[in-house]
Amino acid sequence: MRVHGTPGGLDPALVELLACPACHAPVRPVGDRLVCSACGLRFPVRDGIPVMLLEEAEPPEGET
Repeated sequence: MRVHGTPGGLDPALVELLACPACHAPVRPVGDRLVCSACGLRFPVRDGIPVMLLEEAEPPEGET
């Protein structure tokens, strides 16, 4: 089920189940990414699939 308002149309119930693989904190949708609520790592959503791999994670906003 695709739902508007979440990255890639992810189901909000799925987003609630996901956790950051680095620190295990919940993630939240921000723009076209899922962002860890604790460490700030940003995970892309490609073709409606969250890519929750540390190798694919981007640093927190404002960090390089």
